[in-house]
Parts: sequence; C-alpha cells; structure tokens
Amino acid sequence: MNALEIKQASKTIRNGIKDQRQILRSVDLIIKPGEFVTVLGGNGAGKSTLFNSISGSLQLDGGSIKVMDHELTKLPEEKRASYIARVFQDPKMGTAPRLTVAENLGLAEKRGQKRPLRPRNLSKKREHYEALCAQIGNGLENHLDSPTGFLSGGQRQALSLLMATLTKPDLLLLDEHTAALDPKTAKQLMAFTDQIIKEEQLTCLMVTHKMEDALKYGDRVIVMQKGQIVKDLRGQEKADLSLTDLFLFFEEDIENE
Repeated sequence: MNALEIKQASKTIRNGIKDQRQILRSVDLIIKPGEFVTVLGGNGAGKSTLFNSISGSLQLDGGSIKVMDHELTKLPEEKRASYIARVFQDPKMGTAPRLTVAENLGLAEKRGQKRPLRPRNLSKKREHYEALCAQIGNGLENHLDSPTGFLSGGQRQALSLLMATLTKPDLLLLDEHTAALDPKTAKQLMAFTDQIIKEEQLTCLMVTHKMEDALKYGDRVIVMQKGQIVKDLRGQEKADLSLTDLFLFFEEDIENE
C-alpha cells in the first residue's frame, strides 16, 4: 500500500478567456509509508499547486490522488482532514489566535472527527500538553493558558507542527514551514520536525527553498520545473548530492524558460 499515489495530475489556471496556464502537467508521484520527501523548485514550478491539490483546496482538472488507498480526488478539503495534516509558511494560518495553546491542542486532537457538545476536560490533559510542548525547547510549555495570538512566530509555528502531528496523520504536508522564521528559530524547528517524523514514523512531503535542509533531511529529493517532476533522487543519489548540484538544477530551469 502506498501512502500517497498521484497519477497524471493536471491543473490549468484560467485568468480569462484566452489567458490560461498549465500549472501541473501529468504529474505522477508515489510515496511509501514512512518516507520523508523534500520538494524543490523555482517560482512557478508547481509546488504550491501540487500541495493545494493534495490537500483539496484546489481540485484537479485531470488525474487522481489516493492516500493509503483512500480515493481523495473528488473529496473537499474538510473531508481530507481525516488523512492529511498541513503546516503552512505563515505561522498565523495553523492556529486559532483567540484560543489558548491548550485549547488549540484540544481542537487538534479532534482533527477530522465529529465534535459533539461535551466538556473539554483540558485540565486532565494539562500534564500531557506540557510534556509535548517541553520537547520543543522554546518555552511553549509555559504558555498553555496564553492566547495563541500572543505567541512569537516561532512558538506559534511549533504549536502548528504539534497540532498537525498530535493525531498521527496518514500524510503530513510541510509547506515551507520554516521560511518565515529567523535562522536560529528555523534551525531549531527543523530539527524538532525531523525528530517528530522519525519518532512517529510519519510520511511527510516538505516544500522548501532551503537547499541545505533538502540535503540534510529526508529520504528523497524531488525537483519540479514547469509543473513536472524532473528529478527524483533517493538513496545513494541523494547522499551524493551537493549544494552545487542543486544550484545547477535551478540554473537549468532558468535556461529552459
């Protein structure tokens, strides 16, 4: 069984009667359970469209998407939440700002489930939430009763990651989740991300513009150009990659425009 199976995914964006652009061009991609795959590509390569198509915020024009043999192609975004968790680039997008850290974690435990009216019993879970937050090392455990909107960007993004992985998703999408953070905070969060993925044996697809992260983390590197996957490197091929190699991929992209 494949964790993610995409077949002939195509998407065209239309801005007018004559103005249209094909963003995804017959993309095929298979990810096995437990694989950690990084995605590289320049602006307009199709990375965000690929993620939006997987999560359901965009519907494909053609092709299919399966997660753990569940057919998701026609499902709306809210229905896919039972299988997919996503962390966005903007720290504000993954949390409810007026709810406390503990309340956000409580919501995350119900991801993809029906939420009948019943007591939350957050006090009984406080010790568990403190232990979860303490793993990060940024003091988040001291802010369980603070509204999330008062947190720093790094703390809020770390909370988003905790929320996305609190109930083990079939597929974790990381959409440049460290890009808006300062270098020190980004490095810390990336190390914690790798720790969670390994400990929970998560299947993860991560878009990044940080080539050092693509080299250091994950099992595979995928390079996208003009809506297609042009490189898919794993094993020894990935181990042998250098920053120079990755820069050359981007130079080839510019030369082919």
